Amino acid sequence: MSEERPEPEKPVADLPGAAALAMMGTSIALCESLGIWAGLWSDHHLLGAPWGLILGIVLGTVVAVLSVVRQIRQYL
Repeated sequence: MSEERPEPEKPVADLPGAAALAMMGTSIALCESLGIWAGLWSDHHLLGAPWGLILGIVLGTVVAVLSVVRQIRQYL
């Protein structure tokens, strides 16, 4: 009566895992860089220094964390 469940497919070898880690690192770097750039731009043009930079760093970090969590869920 009990049927064996097939195991979920896992990434083949180490290359897909390394590519996923590289993608996560790139995603973090890009999100943080864009947040810092947007913060510096807003400080320069809106004259709200240092609040634009602080907000940009916080928003970049939040987006980076959400991006990595979304990428990790594929492997759970």
